[in-house]
Amino acid sequence: MAGLLTRIRTLVFGPPVDGDLPRRVRARIAADQAGSEVLIGWVQMTGIVLFAALYAITRKTFPADAMLEPVPWALGAYFAFTVVRLGLAHARRLPEWMIAVSIVVDIAVLLVTIWSFHIQYMQPPGFSLKGPTMLYLFVLVALRALRFDPRYVAMAGAFAVAGWLALVFYAVAAAEAPSAVTRDYVDYLHSSDVLIGGEMDKIISIALVTGILAIALARARKQLIRSVAEGQAARDLSRFFAPEVAERITHAEDAVKPGQGVLREAAILFVDLRGFTSLSVRIGPDRTVDMLSRYQKVVVPAARAHDGTIDKFMGDGVMATFGATAATGTYAADALRAAVEIDARMAAWNGRRAARGQRPLAWGMGLATGAVVFGAVGDDSRLEYTVIGEAVNLAAKLEKHCKVCGARLCVAGDAMRLARRQGADTDVLESGERMSVEGVAADLYVSTLGRAGPGSGGRG
Repeated sequence: MAGLLTRIRTLVFGPPVDGDLPRRVRARIAADQAGSEVLIGWVQMTGIVLFAALYAITRKTFPADAMLEPVPWALGAYFAFTVVRLGLAHARRLPEWMIAVSIVVDIAVLLVTIWSFHIQYMQPPGFSLKGPTMLYLFVLVALRALRFDPRYVAMAGAFAVAGWLALVFYAVAAAEAPSAVTRDYVDYLHSSDVLIGGEMDKIISIALVTGILAIALARARKQLIRSVAEGQAARDLSRFFAPEVAERITHAEDAVKPGQGVLREAAILFVDLRGFTSLSVRIGPDRTVDMLSRYQKVVVPAARAHDGTIDKFMGDGVMATFGATAATGTYAADALRAAVEIDARMAAWNGRRAARGQRPLAWGMGLATGAVVFGAVGDDSRLEYTVIGEAVNLAAKLEKHCKVCGARLCVAGDAMRLARRQGADTDVLESGERMSVEGVAADLYVSTLGRAGPGSGGRG
């Protein structure tokens, strides 16, 4: 029996939301809900203004000696209440009990106005049940749907049903018998008599609309929660992955699987601090992590500024790719510009460190281009997007070669020539020469930056 009820509940209200929502996700949903309350307040205010304008320009049909003209009073009181409610909504200080009170006031003002019609027009109580004004009950119930919370729709519908039942009971009890209740539909249309079946149709309609809206909102709210949670997860993901990779994961048509990859022409840039391991032992863990953070805040923005993607952090090493996550026709030029900017920013950082009496840091960079495979590696329990290819290996070897040749940047000759064709200024590099690079079978034509002068990689 319990299983059947669970299936029915899932069919009607949708599958449950898995797990507890993190506080930040709940806060995001609460902020959306608060914004909805502002919208509801302005819709109410617009409705009041429109209703008042229509009432003002419409010719009045009630007797000149009518005892009561309640509409202006009701609109005035409702306007004052709505101003207070709207102010609290804008200030994000609208408590749930105030929302409940607002629902009661909304419907009570409308029902009292409808009830007063038979007094205003000096007619039997059943007269109040005839007017089309009761259709505004559906508007007030539907208005609560803007908050995406079925509780308030159900509350509005329940109060509307109870209020209309009260009007019907009053019309029957206060009227002169036996003409108060009729079974003649024609008589019902042409008199102030009450047709119980007709009033029940109104009540059932209000209840059905309320139920349908509440179910729709319950399902939509779960979808909203999932969407907000997934959106927050995507934002969190982008802090651990490059934004392009995070977007690729979150917008994939199918789940990402290991072994999926694309072949791209790309540039690879390795950046590394010199002597960092021995330095970290001397300065301790807290200062080590702080220095790493400052170093990465120098490197990462410079790479990102030239359309680079941070593939991974490897201790004090940073690997950036250009043209791998998304194809581009300027990947080599972008990588070279990024490397030159990183070099300048690192030099500026060293200047600030020296001004504080801190030891200057040394660094090395290696840049290579070529065909790489960009894709997901690992297994179903742990995946990682990365690039694989000879250009990756060569860039890593060139970064290490900076120690040998005393440079801050080593660029493979073909990468330098490609960067020039793509519009980069290669005059910043020193004249290239053939060098023996460890791990590379044949001598390699290498262009360098910073082989002389302070802060060179060779002095790390």
